[in-house]
Amino acid sequence: MGPTPDRPDRRLLGAVGEGLAAEWYRARGFEVLDRNWRCRLGEIDLVCRSGDLLVICEVKSRSSDSFGAPVEAVTLAKRRRLRRLGTRWLAEHRVRCDRVRFDVVSVLGDRVGVVEDAF
Repeated sequence: MGPTPDRPDRRLLGAVGEGLAAEWYRARGFEVLDRNWRCRLGEIDLVCRSGDLLVICEVKSRSSDSFGAPVEAVTLAKRRRLRRLGTRWLAEHRVRCDRVRFDVVSVLGDRVGVVEDAF
């Protein structure tokens, strides 16, 4: 089933949500180092840095909350995978940082909610 006016294309919805999340971080002084970084283990939506803090960010976008809040879609398995992906990203990019934080960004329509240090 393709996109309809009441059911937008999921990839487009995700891309728009990731763009809004990136803008949220930039507005707070973060540099976006990577978007949609992939390796054989999976994908990291955003990697941002502010000073010695590196943020690995999972972005969840929804057009409505009919199936729950977007943040609820980040399962224990997804959190574990993101930790492994973060370790891999750091090893490949050799970015120096003193702290690493994992955030979850919920995008519902044009509203952006960020759970800092989510796990």
